Amino acid sequence: MTVLEDARRVAAGGPVCDACLGRPFADRSFGLTNAERGKALRVAAALADDEPYESPDPADCWVCEGFVAEFDDWAERVAEAVDGVEFGTYQVGTRVPPLVEENERLLREEAGLPEDAGETFKSEFNREVGKRVGRLTGTDVDFERPDVLALLNLEREGDVEVQVNPAFVYGRYRKLKRDIPQTEWPCRECGGSGKQLGDDGEEPCDYCDGSGYLYDESVEELVAPHVREAMDGADAVFHGAGREDVDARMLEAGRPFVAEVKEPGRRSPDAAELEARINEAADGKVEVTDLALATHEMVERVKELDASKTYRMDVAFDEPVAAAALAEALAELDGTTVEQYTPERVDHRRASVTRTREVYDIEGSLDDAADGTATRATLELHGEGGLYVKELVSGDGGRTEPSLAGLLGVDAEVTALDVVDVRGEDEPFDDPEYLRE
Repeated sequence: MTVLEDARRVAAGGPVCDACLGRPFADRSFGLTNAERGKALRVAAALADDEPYESPDPADCWVCEGFVAEFDDWAERVAEAVDGVEFGTYQVGTRVPPLVEENERLLREEAGLPEDAGETFKSEFNREVGKRVGRLTGTDVDFERPDVLALLNLEREGDVEVQVNPAFVYGRYRKLKRDIPQTEWPCRECGGSGKQLGDDGEEPCDYCDGSGYLYDESVEELVAPHVREAMDGADAVFHGAGREDVDARMLEAGRPFVAEVKEPGRRSPDAAELEARINEAADGKVEVTDLALATHEMVERVKELDASKTYRMDVAFDEPVAAAALAEALAELDGTTVEQYTPERVDHRRASVTRTREVYDIEGSLDDAADGTATRATLELHGEGGLYVKELVSGDGGRTEPSLAGLLGVDAEVTALDVVDVRGEDEPFDDPEYLRE
């Protein structure tokens, strides 16, 4: 059968608008809308049959029930719904009334056409409204991860639901003061409620003084609220590339992070201005650098970063250690692979397993070794991500082998720890273009 014969059978089923007539033939020819296809088929049939040309009013169409005449109206509703929201990309989705979907099925069935002939009403509605939204807002469609998603509910008159997808800012942070965790640390005694059950009922938790947190501030609290405010968002979530111990500083190049802003009203804040605002408010406790807009993929890249770390640490020995003995022990640790059973200090929150980690490089010297011996030393170590450096020094009661304490035969403890560099083994985090991929 010819396409014209098929079209005649579609039109014979009842009053059908040009778009619904053309939609079963959407895979025929290119550069036409379904309404143009339908009109062309209707004109061709009228000429071939020498019959008067008549085009039904879309309002009388038994298939779409007049919805195809509302593309412009729905596009204007979307434009009104996103007014005040900064975005560069969008996508349109439609919730189609079940009756229209059933009419579509019957249209093809009664005309003897395959069930999947052409395209669906839903696909056409998304595309036609979407094209108009792009023209009205000056933005581009994105089917992968748009800035905003407009959901049209045809079952409810004029109902447009706008979903604003998160925006992301990448940067590095330096933590310049000790005893500041990376993220909020709820009190483990009260579960973050700030309350405990006493003799007279609920009372402030003794462990956290009723605050609900073990520490008054965190890197997250010093950074994320400013990013949220700059992007007029509902909330901001902080994602770090690993984390340092609470009592460790994070210095020099800093640690990569991504701030994820939920429901942002603005997506392109001035990075330099935001950086300055954060650093001024942090008052020397935390400092951020290299702020730049980033993509959703950067969250996973940062969270799963296979990173090596460089540490500087102050070490105290229980007995005087000779410079030669220290040098010999460090030479033995340099470039070696150590086995570490889960440290006792984190055993309550980490799986009890034995891990192997590599010490890429370690060097150091005694402090104030006037006679060639001393009870203190300064070390610098570059190691594989996940290496427990405090335990590498102390031995953790035999849980880490080899260890500096074990090689020296002297108890050793890290008294101050600084992370001076965090670098991805393979990820080019210093490349601005990489952040936007």
